[in-house]
Amino acid sequence: MRRMRIIFALAAVLVLVLGSLAYAQWSYEPAIKGHVGGDATPTEALRMVLKDKEHTFIVDVRTRPEYDFVGHPTMALHVPLKFWTGKMGPKGYALEDNPNFAKDLLARFNPKTDTLIFMCRSGHRSCLAAEAATKAGWPADKVFNMLGGFEGDKVKCELSIYDGKRVLGGWKNEGLPWTYHLDPKLVYDTMPAK
Repeated sequence: MRRMRIIFALAAVLVLVLGSLAYAQWSYEPAIKGHVGGDATPTEALRMVLKDKEHTFIVDVRTRPEYDFVGHPTMALHVPLKFWTGKMGPKGYALEDNPNFAKDLLARFNPKTDTLIFMCRSGHRSCLAAEAATKAGWPADKVFNMLGGFEGDKVKCELSIYDGKRVLGGWKNEGLPWTYHLDPKLVYDTMPAK
């Protein structure tokens, strides 16, 4: 009898967890609706790069600590849209704009021939980067926001054991190639002057 109660309790927990995950379903949507440029899921972005390796690039616009310590796609070039200040801010860390973002893009890529797929943590900064790239001369059809970014979206369901965790989509959660290795040819090496 006791064994049956334990089995029933475990089954009930399993139903609750699976039910909460079903409740937390999501689909890829841009963080900024109506942003400049196109959108690509992580898998679509990888396919675009593999189809034209010479002129299609994933540009990781996260801060240096995010790129270094959270990981990054193996082929992602790092050009931060913002720098981490090392100070606390409203979300626990303070960021400041990279004043040379457009110049950094133009120094590395060609707006006439290169397609840029911008990636950040979850998709907000990458939309802003797409806008900055079009202002720097890229046609809107050659800039893309990577939906879900590197880490994906958070589960928003208090019934889920994953509530608040970034497990929905994103490059890393889709199991695409990523690393912690820092390739000097890909890493941003210019720090802001103080």
